[in-house]
Amino acid sequence: MLLNIIHHRNIFFIISGTLIIASVASLFLWGLNLNIDFTGGTLVEVSFINQRPAALDVSELLSGLNFSDAQIQSAGESELILRMRSLSEVEHQLLLGGLQDKFGADNIVENRFESVGPIIGQELRSKAWIAILLSLLFIVAYVAYSFRHVSKPVASWKYGIAAVIALFHDIIIVTGIFSMMGHFWGTEIGILFVTALLTILGYSINDTIVVFDRIRENLIYRPKDTFLETINHSVNETIIRSINTSFTVLLVLVALYVFGGTTVRDFVLALIFGIIFGTYSSIFIASPMLIIWQKLSSKKY
Repeated sequence: MLLNIIHHRNIFFIISGTLIIASVASLFLWGLNLNIDFTGGTLVEVSFINQRPAALDVSELLSGLNFSDAQIQSAGESELILRMRSLSEVEHQLLLGGLQDKFGADNIVENRFESVGPIIGQELRSKAWIAILLSLLFIVAYVAYSFRHVSKPVASWKYGIAAVIALFHDIIIVTGIFSMMGHFWGTEIGILFVTALLTILGYSINDTIVVFDRIRENLIYRPKDTFLETINHSVNETIIRSINTSFTVLLVLVALYVFGGTTVRDFVLALIFGIIFGTYSSIFIASPMLIIWQKLSSKKY
């Protein structure tokens, strides 16, 4: 029994439209909480073998060392993350030495030290957006070329536009979620988040191409069906495959999120959201968009 997915496309458009509006509103109101990858600055992560000191005690120590602008964040059971202005190596050693003198040299392990200048941060931010936009352009070109022999009832380049609309859907929603998380829970956006977005693009377009390829085949082997019937039949033929594939990937990602370190947790969380919405858009957004294209061009379906 076939599911009437395409017949109920307006429901899915409303759901996606609501999520996109909420995401855009969040980005407009609160923006993104960028970390030092994009803003410049220094991040130091230290572990305490014995009891972790109170944040107030660490703050007083840093103020005495002229690091009063430092932000202190607890991580895990024994870690502290310190964020501050860009430090030289001399200042880095001064900071580390002060912590060791105060709380014991044998009690402290430095897990991470990252320092990025403001100019480099701005350059990374601009190049990140360029990478995403170029990826989208190449995807349109690839899909248009792959479907170049499909001209009716929808031109090949429109398959590419439909795929990119679905990708925008995924990126905007995931970015909006992290905007809300940044506002309410202090989640920061770094270069790993951009890596996650690019990974989401690749995964989502793969899912979409599988559905589109089945549509291309059914246009040949089911010539008596209407375009709507062809798309609905194709989606039904691929939906189980898409869900099962995504579910197995999500199992791995959830395991990484639970058992992985704090440094990759936000990256993995972005991938989890991306896989969920990427699978959703491939089935419920990209394919129905072809009907919209066909309706606009022929005024009948």
